[in-house]
Amino acid sequence: MSIKRHYEREFVRTFFTSPTAVEGEDDSAKMLRSAAQLTGMQAPDVWVPDNEDATAPSMRDEGVENIVEVVSEYGADFPGEIHPRIVWHRDDPATRYQGFQHMLEIADPANGAIEHIDGFVVPEVGDIDDWKKADEFITIVENEHGLEEGSLSMSVIVESGAAELALGDLRTEMGKPANNLERLFLLVDGEVDYTKDMRAMTPTGELPEWPELRHNTSRGASAAGLVAVDGPYDDIRDVDGYNERMTENQAKGMIGIWSLTPGQVVEANKSPLPPKTGSWLLEVDDREIELEAADGKQIYNGDKVRLETTDSGYVLHTGGETTELDEDDLRKKLLDMTAYVPSMDDIVDSMEEFEAAKEAGKGAIAMTQSTTLVIDGVEIDIEKDRMWDEATYQAAQTPITLFQDVYEHRPDQHEELAEMYGADIVERATNVGN
Repeated sequence: MSIKRHYEREFVRTFFTSPTAVEGEDDSAKMLRSAAQLTGMQAPDVWVPDNEDATAPSMRDEGVENIVEVVSEYGADFPGEIHPRIVWHRDDPATRYQGFQHMLEIADPANGAIEHIDGFVVPEVGDIDDWKKADEFITIVENEHGLEEGSLSMSVIVESGAAELALGDLRTEMGKPANNLERLFLLVDGEVDYTKDMRAMTPTGELPEWPELRHNTSRGASAAGLVAVDGPYDDIRDVDGYNERMTENQAKGMIGIWSLTPGQVVEANKSPLPPKTGSWLLEVDDREIELEAADGKQIYNGDKVRLETTDSGYVLHTGGETTELDEDDLRKKLLDMTAYVPSMDDIVDSMEEFEAAKEAGKGAIAMTQSTTLVIDGVEIDIEKDRMWDEATYQAAQTPITLFQDVYEHRPDQHEELAEMYGADIVERATNVGN
């Protein structure tokens, strides 16, 4: 089944929410106004004026007025997409009706905001029939205001077991004449309400990790041609934890993540991009430690791995084990313990080399990575060969395709990208693979 997309972004790195109305402030829209003026790496790919959880129920009508006012004023210059979150609940018709009324107000062309709004985010959805209700309401909004049918996208937050099960229905339901579910854009995890819906508990009261939910959401997005986004990471000071979570997600195909602050937006905008410089990793106690690069060598400075020379070879101490090895066996052991993280330059070089080989009629070529490891002052040269064929090339292309998507849709980040990589690498990266 071919699904027609109603949106341009193939990748979304950042999903940034802002309360639409703040109580006790002279300007209740101050946080909306601040977010609307973000640019560069501080500006998200998707900005979500949040008229649900982030805004008190008593302030939500005012929140709608603020969305209209702020988006009308700043929306034309905002560099990302704008998707307000309205109220909704699978078990409450009154809440669904309120969300419908809010969408009608926001989408009214007479108010001047809708020309800058790309779609709506619908929280607390249930089974697939509930998704269809939200879709039908958006269809009615479009028809009520003379908008092109399907022009407003719909993103949902997966916050219940029913919504998680609905992910498996999307392939068969999207594209049916009875609905406009092709308008779907983002599938966003909401682990807090999901935990409540699942009646889950942990001894500390912390949220479970829910790797299964993240996997299922990513799989559902892949199967239906949509974009998967992880939920919020509440410890906004834990930058390392936030980056670890993103690295785990990216290995599942979930590139995007919820951002709660402009600082998190910066981290999440940069995280999936290829690194500026390559790095070597050494596996130590089931963890990968980045080695220190100096004078073309990779140096391990920890005390968990030790290496010494003997008259007959080497003695390697690691993981509580002591092993005597000759030079060949040591080299094989260290090869098993090391990994290389390629830089943007490395990826582009390899892709260009493979493209040239393919033009010359070769189906596969060997790519070599080599370095000198230094452990306890002992130097060992290692070399890794990796065969590149068409499948390897396609897999390596994903981070470059993401970069190209960012470069196309976020011209406000061009200067920062050129500073990060250099203008020459940026130019080559935008052209390779095309």
